[in-house]
Amino acid sequence: MADFIKIYEENPNPKEVMRVVKILQKGGLIIYPTDTVYGLGCDITNTKALERIARIKGIKLAKANWSFICADLSNLSDYIRQIDTPTFKILKRALPGPYTFILPGNNNLPKDFKKKKTVGIRVPDNAIAKALVEGLGNPIVSTSIRDEDELLEYTTDPELIFEKWKNLVDVVVDGGYGGNVASTVIDLSSNEPEIIREGKGGLDIF
Repeated sequence: MADFIKIYEENPNPKEVMRVVKILQKGGLIIYPTDTVYGLGCDITNTKALERIARIKGIKLAKANWSFICADLSNLSDYIRQIDTPTFKILKRALPGPYTFILPGNNNLPKDFKKKKTVGIRVPDNAIAKALVEGLGNPIVSTSIRDEDELLEYTTDPELIFEKWKNLVDVVVDGGYGGNVASTVIDLSSNEPEIIREGKGGLDIF
């Protein structure tokens, strides 16, 4: 059964953060808070963990379009092709924040993502998510945990999330109530920005 670990966003306890990071390093799956909805994540470089998420989601790993959760913009160039100044200005205005940006990937992508032309990048405005990524030392691959109940769409209560997911993942991080509006998804991989999904992030960043 999964561990249920309480971490406070105002001041994430480094000891509890490292407990979660160690589980990620061993190929564990975590559910953790972001600045939008709770996410299901794992270490971007761990194939077995990625395959577990794909199985849970009922999709093939090669077909998965998941976000890379980064701590800040500084390690974008690790995975993203050179971007122009206007694109960078949009990212700078919007991040950290409730956006997913689709950007052109480069040759350094981890092996399971090598065939992807584009990747979704997130820098959530959430101290717990940031601390986990910084502790791990590379991005967390993440997908939101949708609810079967279409009226709810996203569960916001960590205890209810734990009840539902405790036998599927290794850790549920209780970071307080989550949101129920997903990130705004914007494709910046071609000439004109394209809004793929309007979510929590406003469109006043252009």
